[in-house]
Amino acid sequence: MADPKGFLTVRRELPKRRPVDVRIRSWSEVYEDFGRDRLEKQASRCMDCGIPFCHQGCPLGNLIPEWNDLVYRKDWHEAIERLHATNNFPEFTGRLCPAPCESACVLGINQDPVTIKRVEVEIIDRAFAEGWVRPRPPAVKTGKKVAVVGSGPAGLAAAQQLTRAGHDVKVYERADRIGGLLRYGIPEFKMEKRHLDRRIAQMRAEGTEFKTSVNVGVDVTADDLRAGHDAVVLAGGATAWRDLPVAGRELKGVYQAMEYLPPSNKAQEGDYEESPISARGKHVVVIGGGDTGADCIGTAIRQGAASVTQLEIMPRPPQERPDAQPWPTFPLLFKVESAHEELADLGGDRVYAVSTTEFLGDADGNVRALRLVEVGGPQDGFQPVEGTEREIPAELVTLAMGFLGPQREGLLDQLGVELDQRGNVVRDRDYKTSVDGVFAAGDMGRGQSLIVWAIAEGRAAAHGVDAFLSGETALPYPIPPTARPMA
Repeated sequence: MADPKGFLTVRRELPKRRPVDVRIRSWSEVYEDFGRDRLEKQASRCMDCGIPFCHQGCPLGNLIPEWNDLVYRKDWHEAIERLHATNNFPEFTGRLCPAPCESACVLGINQDPVTIKRVEVEIIDRAFAEGWVRPRPPAVKTGKKVAVVGSGPAGLAAAQQLTRAGHDVKVYERADRIGGLLRYGIPEFKMEKRHLDRRIAQMRAEGTEFKTSVNVGVDVTADDLRAGHDAVVLAGGATAWRDLPVAGRELKGVYQAMEYLPPSNKAQEGDYEESPISARGKHVVVIGGGDTGADCIGTAIRQGAASVTQLEIMPRPPQERPDAQPWPTFPLLFKVESAHEELADLGGDRVYAVSTTEFLGDADGNVRALRLVEVGGPQDGFQPVEGTEREIPAELVTLAMGFLGPQREGLLDQLGVELDQRGNVVRDRDYKTSVDGVFAAGDMGRGQSLIVWAIAEGRAAAHGVDAFLSGETALPYPIPPTARPMA
């Protein structure tokens, strides 16, 4: 145990965000530095519980009490070894994961939970700074070839595990850069892409090969892919977005979030001087109250929007854990992300329990406003409330309402893999699909989910692939049996 009295004497503390008026002038990450001594005190709050529910809360099964204790004892080098034992990319999860581990922290029953996520990100950042993160190429090559389709967190995790097992791994990505949603879906202010680039450099040095601008199923057929490889891992994500089929949807200025966010990230990569889809000087409406919606808010504000409004059809979530979501489950609570702080500072609004009924255009076919109506809750089927319809200005609208599953056209249709009722790829307990030698990991099989689940499934799929190719495997299977796909 780190410090038997740590949870009694040390209050939970997180790094401060830079002032709003400062941070919106750049695309850098929003948090200030957090002193090492303060971080070690935060680690001391971990109680090393007899039953550490944080393990179960984390899909990766991270050894949280162990590396908290090591940080408290200032053994940072061993701490990164324990962290990397279960998580290939803690620099991603430490910044982007909503931390179900903290919701499951025993201390969180009646106090503020341990700052698990912050300890995690500080461990990996120091490890990179100290040069402790080095390539780990395999000692022996198997001669087996594996294709990984998709370079998001699931694909990268599967590729790194399989490369280290000795297989020749080639990752195919249809975008022009590696990273999937990490590259083009996550704004720079949430995760600077240097964190992604340095991890990809490590993977290249280990022997993983990357092929960009290759749309498998179009540029390369499924038959050709299978003929050239001994196994295939499908990790293309759930890219079929949910649309809003109301009058005026065809107007110029109405975009899906994943049409709006990538050009902004490309501008930060230096491809554009300014994003071709810019909010500068416009009244912006973001439809969707989740993390992607928050990403659109922060992006629009940095682009110089005149105003930003966020709409959500669900009622406003509670600020305290509701009785229906008891510890150690992950509760749905009202969150104030950095983008929401910026929205409030701009004078914008987060509007709950409303539904868009129509987009209104000008004489040139551009959106100029939208009409909305207040609705009842999900128990009432979101029925409109009579007399509440109104218009708000909207010159740029982003739809951030989630995803319906993987894209079927092209690769999945060509492979003929079995799909479930939700349209996701069916896998067995070893992540095998209905097609021999083809495996699936991440959102393509699970449906839209968390980055930590994507990494866990990538590691689990690598376990199945290695056993398929080699007859046995030493690669870990991180996901608890109760959360595995059913055969």
